[in-house]
Amino acid sequence: MYLSVILPSFNEIKNIQSGVLEEVYSYLLKQDYSFELILSDDGSRDGTVEALQAFAKGKPQVRVLANAHRTKGPTVISGLLVAKGEYRLFSDFDQATPISEVAKLLAQTPKHDVVIGSREGKGASRKKEPFHRHLMGRVFNAAVQSIALPGIWDTQCGFKLFSAQAAKELCPKVVVYGESDQKGAFTGAFDVELLYLAQKFGYSIAEVPVSWKYVKTNRVDPIKDSIHMFIDILRIRLADMQGKYDSKK
Repeated sequence: MYLSVILPSFNEIKNIQSGVLEEVYSYLLKQDYSFELILSDDGSRDGTVEALQAFAKGKPQVRVLANAHRTKGPTVISGLLVAKGEYRLFSDFDQATPISEVAKLLAQTPKHDVVIGSREGKGASRKKEPFHRHLMGRVFNAAVQSIALPGIWDTQCGFKLFSAQAAKELCPKVVVYGESDQKGAFTGAFDVELLYLAQKFGYSIAEVPVSWKYVKTNRVDPIKDSIHMFIDILRIRLADMQGKYDSKK
């Protein structure tokens, strides 16, 4: 298996009805490599799981993981760990970064273990993003760079590729998942933690400019979630100081 694509979902029935799954699956079918599409659900309550299962029926490359609700981090990681691909991509369900951008990431794999999509740098584009969201993203990234990940310009683009070896070693070491008792959608800083671990354990990271468009949602509270994510960054550093990453195999 060459590529595993993990799409995490939480109450995504509207996006399913808009055709995003057909878009992803159709693109992958046209490629000359083997693939699997893992639809990893975070305890949806709007019929998403049933719709995912209906989509997967008759498609041997597609499988559904019906997880209990624990927020996005555990949902993504469960997909990364059951994946069989030599390379493993997780992407936002709404396809804010279209699946076709994976070609740019795969082009970097001979030299890098972790390749992340970036909305910064020459060749990147950010479409329809409100100014306040862009400003908040810049402030958050400045905090990430100063506390945890110097040199990484965009940690929050939900389009990241890991080699099988990196995924298998790094995912079990994650200890900061955000607030697992959240009743709604919550992203947390799990991907910051994965990148922090990748740097800590010597994996090569490449940042690749990609196209991205803002997709409006009322499921996320930008201010509240930003505060929680900032706390998560501090928890990542604290976990490292306490030796949790070194002892967790």
